[in-house]
Amino acid sequence: MRWMTASIVPLALAAATFAQTADSKPAVSSARVTTVEIPAGTKVALRLKQAISTKTAREGDAVYAETTFPIAIDDRILIPVGTYVQGKISHIQRGGHVKGRAELLIHFTSLIYPSGYTVILPGALENVPGAEHATMKDSEGTIRQDSDTGKKLETVAKTAGTGAAIGGLSSGGWKGAGIGGGIGAGVGAAIGMLSRGADVRLEPGTSVEMVIQRSVPLDGSRLPRS
Repeated sequence: MRWMTASIVPLALAAATFAQTADSKPAVSSARVTTVEIPAGTKVALRLKQAISTKTAREGDAVYAETTFPIAIDDRILIPVGTYVQGKISHIQRGGHVKGRAELLIHFTSLIYPSGYTVILPGALENVPGAEHATMKDSEGTIRQDSDTGKKLETVAKTAGTGAAIGGLSSGGWKGAGIGGGIGAGVGAAIGMLSRGADVRLEPGTSVEMVIQRSVPLDGSRLPRS
């Protein structure tokens, strides 16, 4: 009996030590982190949340927008409607007195999902279908105000016509009208040179289109379920 007891005790101690060692090992999670990507060249429809004007904005100012249409790949929504998009103004230029039109360049820098999940991205403006009197200048996404040369010429013509009418009435003849017209034309030209070109202005709610410039990896486990 003593021999059996002496043999059983070491075996029991060994079994207990093995059980403690097994319990001390961290549990391996069966969940896998799935990575998906927003492909480069993906176009995302946005709506601006604030007004932007080349008259008052400055380089470095923040830009806020939100998505208006979902982006889905392989039956999975990668960017749902209502995802916030943040960016900044990279370049701004007001219209010149004589030449040079107003310009605005915006780059988008991050996506913020409703859950708070934030993704850094390289995004640029692709199109501004909701902007009036403004078009895309280049592939970098610069918005340029349409030319207002016609409006300045119209100002010169109207001012010249008013001057001619006043000159004709005051001098009582064509000579006075000619002098008045010349003076009016000069005044109109001066007004045109002193006034700046029209500013680019994007109102709150303006529809714009962003393009993803490089592929963006996403943590699939943090995306909202479809």
